[in-house]
Amino acid sequence: MMYQITHATTQEIPIIQELTNQIWPATYLSILPQAQLDYMIALMYNTEELTRQLTSDHTFLLIWDGERTIGFAGYSPKEEPGVYKLNKIYLHPDYQGKGAGKFLLNTVIDTVKATGAHILELNVNKYNKARYFYEKTGFEVYEEKDIDIGNGYWMNDFVMRKVL
Repeated sequence: MMYQITHATTQEIPIIQELTNQIWPATYLSILPQAQLDYMIALMYNTEELTRQLTSDHTFLLIWDGERTIGFAGYSPKEEPGVYKLNKIYLHPDYQGKGAGKFLLNTVIDTVKATGAHILELNVNKYNKARYFYEKTGFEVYEEKDIDIGNGYWMNDFVMRKVL
Protein backbone atom coordinates (compact mmCIF):
# COMPACT_ATOMS: atom_id res chain seq x y z
CA MET A 1 0.00 0.00 0.00
CA MET A 2 1.27 3.46 -0.85
CA TYR A 3 0.54 6.16 1.71
CA GLN A 4 0.97 9.91 1.26
CA ILE A 5 1.96 12.42 3.94
CA THR A 6 0.90 16.07 3.84
CA HIS A 7 1.42 19.00 6.21
CA ALA A 8 -1.77 20.04 7.96
CA THR A 9 -2.87 23.66 8.19
CA THR A 10 -5.71 25.24 10.15
CA GLN A 11 -7.93 24.29 7.17
CA GLU A 12 -7.58 20.63 8.19
CA ILE A 13 -8.60 21.08 11.84
CA PRO A 14 -12.02 19.48 11.17
CA ILE A 15 -10.25 16.43 9.68
CA ILE A 16 -8.02 16.11 12.77
CA GLN A 17 -11.07 16.45 15.04
CA GLU A 18 -13.05 13.87 13.08
CA LEU A 19 -10.15 11.40 13.18
CA THR A 20 -9.75 11.97 16.93
CA ASN A 21 -13.43 11.17 17.48
CA GLN A 22 -13.01 7.93 15.48
CA ILE A 23 -9.64 6.86 16.93
CA TRP A 24 -9.72 7.84 20.61
CA PRO A 25 -12.63 5.62 21.72
CA ALA A 26 -11.02 2.59 20.04
CA THR A 27 -7.66 3.45 21.63
CA TYR A 28 -8.64 4.51 25.14
CA LEU A 29 -12.08 3.21 26.17
CA SER A 30 -10.56 0.01 27.55
CA ILE A 31 -8.25 2.02 29.84
CA LEU A 32 -10.03 5.34 30.55
CA PRO A 33 -13.63 6.17 31.52
CA GLN A 34 -15.83 7.79 28.84
CA ALA A 35 -16.10 11.01 30.88
CA GLN A 36 -12.31 11.41 30.96
CA LEU A 37 -12.11 10.67 27.25
CA ASP A 38 -14.71 13.36 26.49
CA TYR A 39 -12.92 15.83 28.77
CA MET A 40 -9.51 15.21 27.18
CA ILE A 41 -10.83 15.52 23.62
CA ALA A 42 -12.59 18.79 24.51
CA LEU A 43 -9.42 20.08 26.22
CA MET A 44 -6.83 19.05 23.63
CA TYR A 45 -8.68 18.99 20.32
CA ASN A 46 -10.92 22.04 20.42
CA THR A 47 -10.55 24.36 17.44
CA GLU A 48 -8.88 27.13 19.47
CA GLU A 49 -6.21 24.79 20.92
CA LEU A 50 -5.45 23.16 17.57
CA THR A 51 -5.25 26.60 15.92
CA ARG A 52 -2.82 27.75 18.64
CA GLN A 53 -0.62 24.70 18.03
CA LEU A 54 -0.75 24.92 14.23
CA THR A 55 0.18 28.60 14.28
CA SER A 56 3.06 28.20 16.76
CA ASP A 57 5.99 25.79 16.60
CA HIS A 58 3.93 22.60 16.22
CA THR A 59 3.96 20.66 12.97
CA PHE A 60 1.06 18.39 12.09
CA LEU A 61 1.25 15.71 9.43
CA LEU A 62 -1.70 13.89 7.89
CA ILE A 63 -1.38 10.41 6.41
CA TRP A 64 -3.58 9.49 3.47
CA ASP A 65 -4.61 6.27 1.78
CA GLY A 66 -5.75 7.62 -1.57
CA GLU A 67 -8.50 10.16 -0.81
CA ARG A 68 -8.98 8.98 2.78
CA THR A 69 -7.19 10.62 5.71
CA ILE A 70 -6.28 7.74 8.02
CA GLY A 71 -4.24 9.38 10.77
CA PHE A 72 -2.10 12.24 11.96
CA ALA A 73 0.99 13.12 13.93
CA GLY A 74 2.03 16.30 15.70
CA TYR A 75 5.49 17.25 16.91
CA SER A 76 7.40 20.27 18.18
CA PRO A 77 10.87 21.19 19.44
CA LYS A 78 11.44 21.07 23.20
CA GLU A 79 13.46 23.69 25.07
CA GLU A 80 16.19 21.09 25.54
CA PRO A 81 18.46 21.52 22.47
CA GLY A 82 18.26 18.70 19.94
CA VAL A 83 15.12 17.18 21.48
CA TYR A 84 11.74 17.03 19.76
CA LYS A 85 8.46 15.94 21.30
CA LEU A 86 6.09 13.69 19.38
CA ASN A 87 2.95 15.18 20.90
CA LYS A 88 0.52 12.91 19.10
CA ILE A 89 0.44 10.11 16.59
CA TYR A 90 -2.84 8.38 15.85
CA LEU A 91 -3.97 5.99 13.18
CA HIS A 92 -7.48 4.83 12.30
CA PRO A 93 -8.01 1.32 13.77
CA ASP A 94 -8.61 -0.09 10.25
CA TYR A 95 -4.99 0.75 9.40
CA GLN A 96 -3.20 -0.31 12.58
CA GLY A 97 -0.70 -3.11 12.11
CA LYS A 98 -0.38 -2.50 8.35
CA GLY A 99 2.76 -0.37 8.21
CA ALA A 100 1.03 3.02 8.03
CA GLY A 101 1.95 4.00 11.59
CA LYS A 102 5.57 3.05 11.04
CA PHE A 103 5.61 5.06 7.80
CA LEU A 104 4.17 8.10 9.61
CA LEU A 105 6.58 7.74 12.54
CA ASN A 106 9.57 7.34 10.21
CA THR A 107 8.51 10.50 8.36
CA VAL A 108 8.52 12.41 11.66
CA ILE A 109 11.92 10.92 12.60
CA ASP A 110 13.47 11.79 9.22
CA THR A 111 12.07 15.32 9.39
CA VAL A 112 13.33 16.11 12.90
CA LYS A 113 16.70 14.45 12.23
CA ALA A 114 17.11 16.81 9.26
CA THR A 115 16.84 19.74 11.72
CA GLY A 116 19.73 18.33 13.75
CA ALA A 117 17.60 16.70 16.45
CA HIS A 118 19.15 13.71 18.20
CA ILE A 119 16.29 12.64 20.50
CA LEU A 120 12.57 12.14 19.88
CA GLU A 121 10.45 11.98 23.03
CA LEU A 122 6.81 11.00 23.56
CA ASN A 123 4.35 10.31 26.34
CA VAL A 124 2.24 7.16 26.28
CA ASN A 125 -0.39 6.00 28.75
CA LYS A 126 1.14 3.19 30.82
CA TYR A 127 -1.67 0.84 29.75
CA ASN A 128 -1.80 1.82 26.06
CA LYS A 129 -0.77 -1.09 23.85
CA ALA A 130 0.92 1.45 21.52
CA ARG A 131 3.79 1.32 24.02
CA TYR A 132 4.85 -1.98 22.41
CA PHE A 133 4.84 -0.36 18.95
CA TYR A 134 7.14 2.36 20.29
CA GLU A 135 9.46 -0.18 21.93
CA LYS A 136 9.63 -2.14 18.67
CA THR A 137 10.67 1.04 16.86
CA GLY A 138 13.50 1.83 19.29
CA PHE A 139 11.90 3.95 22.03
CA GLU A 140 12.80 3.24 25.65
CA VAL A 141 11.11 4.32 28.87
CA TYR A 142 12.93 7.41 30.15
CA GLU A 143 10.70 8.22 33.12
CA GLU A 144 7.21 7.81 34.55
CA LYS A 145 4.99 10.85 34.86
CA ASP A 146 1.57 11.38 36.42
CA ILE A 147 0.10 14.57 34.97
CA ASP A 148 -2.85 16.39 36.55
CA ILE A 149 -5.02 17.52 33.62
CA GLY A 150 -7.76 19.07 35.75
CA ASN A 151 -11.31 18.02 36.62
CA GLY A 152 -9.91 15.32 38.91
CA TYR A 153 -8.31 13.47 35.96
CA TRP A 154 -4.73 12.30 35.62
CA MET A 155 -2.65 11.06 32.73
CA ASN A 156 -0.49 8.18 33.97
CA ASP A 157 2.25 8.11 31.38
CA PHE A 158 5.58 6.69 30.48
CA VAL A 159 7.88 9.25 28.89
CA MET A 160 9.76 7.38 26.18
CA ARG A 161 12.79 8.51 24.20
CA LYS A 162 14.46 7.33 21.04
CA VAL A 163 18.02 8.30 20.16
CA LEU A 164 18.04 9.29 16.49
